[in-house]
Amino acid sequence: MTAAVTAAVVAADTLAADAAALLDQGYRLALVAAHDDGDALRAVYLFLAAGPDRRVELHLPVDRADPQVPTLAGLSFPAGRFEREMHDLYGIRPTGHPLPRRLVRHPHWPSGWYPLRRDAGPPPAFGDSDEPFPFLTVEGPGVYEIPVGPVHAGLIEPGHFRFSVVGETILKLKARLWYVHKGIERLFEGREVPAGLPLAERVSGDTAVGHALAYCRAVEDALGVEVPAEALRMRAVLLELERLYNHVGDIGALCNDVGHGVLNAHALRIREALLRLNRDTTGHRLLRGGVRPGGATLTSVPDPARLAAIGADIREVVALALGNSLVAERFTGTAVLTTEQARDLGTLGYVARASGLPTDARLDHPDGALTSAGLPDLLTALTHDTGDVLARFRQRSAEIDASLAVLDALLPTVAPGTTSAWPTPDGPPPRTPSSSGVGIAEGWRGTIVHRVELDPAGRLTRVKVVDPSFLNWPALPVALSGTIVADFPLVNKSFNLSYAGNDL
Repeated sequence: MTAAVTAAVVAADTLAADAAALLDQGYRLALVAAHDDGDALRAVYLFLAAGPDRRVELHLPVDRADPQVPTLAGLSFPAGRFEREMHDLYGIRPTGHPLPRRLVRHPHWPSGWYPLRRDAGPPPAFGDSDEPFPFLTVEGPGVYEIPVGPVHAGLIEPGHFRFSVVGETILKLKARLWYVHKGIERLFEGREVPAGLPLAERVSGDTAVGHALAYCRAVEDALGVEVPAEALRMRAVLLELERLYNHVGDIGALCNDVGHGVLNAHALRIREALLRLNRDTTGHRLLRGGVRPGGATLTSVPDPARLAAIGADIREVVALALGNSLVAERFTGTAVLTTEQARDLGTLGYVARASGLPTDARLDHPDGALTSAGLPDLLTALTHDTGDVLARFRQRSAEIDASLAVLDALLPTVAPGTTSAWPTPDGPPPRTPSSSGVGIAEGWRGTIVHRVELDPAGRLTRVKVVDPSFLNWPALPVALSGTIVADFPLVNKSFNLSYAGNDL
């Protein structure tokens, strides 16, 4: 059973003090969600803490005629970004914000139109898309700019990067995202709970399990649904399978970016074996359909011997990479993100752990999957505190070993089929819902948070999604400062942030 959320209504003049008190107690600001309740607006601030699992929400009523909230940017870096997002999509101004310019909305987006408001109506005509974005210009002798993107070679999504450079050294990088803003949070509204699941699985395609799990946990929290113990273990199996195929792909891509294409080819071969195993497990190579509201379903259970052989294959690739002097030289000391920087920026997942921060939702906000099986605690907060590309590579390798250990312990405890507390897969909720719920999952990139609100009929009225990439993107320019332009592809891959998960 997950921890209950403690909710309190606060006033604008006490919000900062209330938030500061929570931060001083070890909480982090995990989410800020604006709400349009018809006659009024509302801002919800979700704070999370570990040891034990604690969750606190501050609800701030907002005057619809003069929508503004006091900024928390001075207390929390993530708060400043959440507030800018809220301003762009709901028109709620963060008063006193040190950087109040647009975050989501590009210059050609019409002023005064806030797409997530109930009264937004159809979008008005957009302006000239050629208007330049106001990047901070770095000036001085020998300084020049290198623009990259937003259209890139290959299959990656669009993002514009503006480098200010002297010689080959990067002085400053500015990233501009939200070229593929999908309005996915608005698409959830009005759907029945089962109909929201396909959207959750597609927030970021390589994180289908992580987002589906966070969404289902939020719905179950709102409905008071007790997920069967076997379903918890089935979900844990799927989450680790997703972590495996993504980390293996990154290990190969990092080797490729330093010229070791042979190791990348082997990593891709292993990744393909894992994708085929995924297809056998759920019927889908990206594991869609495995997690469902109230439970989980497996088409088949992976063969532990097959996974053990894959694990040995992965370890050989990692050993060959770390034993190569060229690879080690390019990885070591490149793009360091210090522990202090990672903490101040609010980073999550392997990016945070590679900088020495022991954050992991599987430990901080456990669902009981391991304890329900009578298993010892197989997870430790793996960290490599040097914060460079090498640390992020080694962190992935360590997490692969941990995932294989979890799978080895859990696979004998699950069986093919569906285990669920939901009456029927596409049916109504099992009982009258409460107003809201929070779901937390440790996706392969880091902690994912979903917050849902439901009407009395069980339809979704608001879904707020926070992918770890939203919090990790600001860390990339910080780590790149002082590196050379030629290292950008390598460093970018060592973070491997999701455009889709950011550009909701």
